[in-house]
Amino acid sequence: MKSIVTSIAASSFFAALAIAQQPQYSVTDLGTFGGSFGVAYSVSNEGRVAGAANMPDGTQRGFLSGIGSTKYDLGTLGGPNSNMGGLNASNVMALFAETSKKDPLGQDFCGYGTNLICLPAIWNGALTPLPTLGGNNGIAFAINDAGQATGVTENSTKDSTCSQAHQALDFEAVLWGPNPGQVQSLPPLPGDTVGFALALNSSGQVAGASGTCANTVVVPFALAPHAVLWDHGTPISLGNLGGAMVAVAAGINDAGQVDGAADLPSEIPGFPGVQVHGFVWTQSTGMQDIGTVGSDFSSLPEQINNKGQMVGASCDDMGNCRAFLWQNKVMVDLNSLIPANSPLYLMWAFAINEEGVIAGMAVDAGTGDVHAFRATPNPTATADSLLPAVQSETRLMSLSENARRLLRRRVGMIGW
Repeated sequence: MKSIVTSIAASSFFAALAIAQQPQYSVTDLGTFGGSFGVAYSVSNEGRVAGAANMPDGTQRGFLSGIGSTKYDLGTLGGPNSNMGGLNASNVMALFAETSKKDPLGQDFCGYGTNLICLPAIWNGALTPLPTLGGNNGIAFAINDAGQATGVTENSTKDSTCSQAHQALDFEAVLWGPNPGQVQSLPPLPGDTVGFALALNSSGQVAGASGTCANTVVVPFALAPHAVLWDHGTPISLGNLGGAMVAVAAGINDAGQVDGAADLPSEIPGFPGVQVHGFVWTQSTGMQDIGTVGSDFSSLPEQINNKGQMVGASCDDMGNCRAFLWQNKVMVDLNSLIPANSPLYLMWAFAINEEGVIAGMAVDAGTGDVHAFRATPNPTATADSLLPAVQSETRLMSLSENARRLLRRRVGMIGW
């Protein structure tokens, strides 16, 4: 009897493993606008993707995808660059775009190196700038189906302690709308002076971080010491994972689950950087470490959907990253779920919709360029088949110097 049970168990194991080894996602290369860099930041429930891509001259434009791999250039506010943030069910988008005016304080808030004023905006067939809190610049990162958008804008307070080379003013997390011209300041935690917001849910709860202008930056990496949930405008500290340098909330779903990353209490000997792990937070459990893929050094979550599925990147200590899917407390290398002969190596996943469609950025193995991608679950894919019976991972791809430079600079990237 025991041998029969063992045989059945073994048969079930190998059947599950066989399913897991079959490709579970098909991948669409969304490319660029003729340059060497593209990234997808958001995906609607109907599968349309919003992101940003470089032109041949190196300037950048926000885009909305159409049929297949087509993309529509969303334009700018008079300057050379724009960048996509979030997309809602009505295909209305939150983003930011440069104007043609130089910043009077010489700031480079959006990080393009142009020192042009950069404004938060909404795209609904055309770009409409959003108000700031008295400063010159701002960024809209996300929008919900009610038409509320969230992000960060400068106020009018000059602050000599700011750590960014060209930053002169303090900045605050904000909530815009749903009425035109409506803007609400989201205060930082007590003792902090600045903040930014990266995500919001359907009820207007907002996720982000706060700190001081000396230890908080928005671009190219959104980093701060204190992860925050704003509940009806009230800031709530989400805690930490034992460290004290980095804690940022990057995503939130309608159930109030928050994801993000925070530094660990100790650093790796001989490594100059800070080790951060992804977390999931709920009101009942607090902040919980979700680990990494395999023995990777750090993990950096981005979005969490209403099913509790999370996507992001898991990276080694040299900054080589791979996209991950996390669900049911298991983190999987997304590259292990796509065809083995795919020309794209999925480096970072930024968004996942309610159907499990994932969007992000990938390295073209042939050229070394970075492209936006959309990964769609195959019709036969199930929740169980997306979590292999044996934890599966691919070999990390060592990035080209061009890809590494673009990754380090990834202007306006949501979260990290």
